[in-house]
Amino acid sequence: MKNIIQNINKAFDHRIRLGIMSVLMVNESADFTTLKELLGVTDGNLASHTKALETENYIMIEKQFIGKKPNTSYRATADGRKAFTAHIEALEKLISKN
Repeated sequence: MKNIIQNINKAFDHRIRLGIMSVLMVNESADFTTLKELLGVTDGNLASHTKALETENYIMIEKQFIGKKPNTSYRATADGRKAFTAHIEALEKLISKN
């Protein structure tokens, strides 16, 4: 029997990372405040999970100033989109096996 969980990506195991990627797959980008509010997480929690996704080259983090206020936005990379799509497809196959 083929290993049915082999294509499940460990980077998306955590619900916050899954949420971040879900938002970024359907939006061109999202800023820190938007992600924080949508996911209901703390600043530190969001920062650590976005850093983990950035380390995998799944998202890009862009920092800029709007007026005098700092703004951090996030965008899924081509690698991130490909990996997340493969992850979702693996989950769908897993579910359809039962």
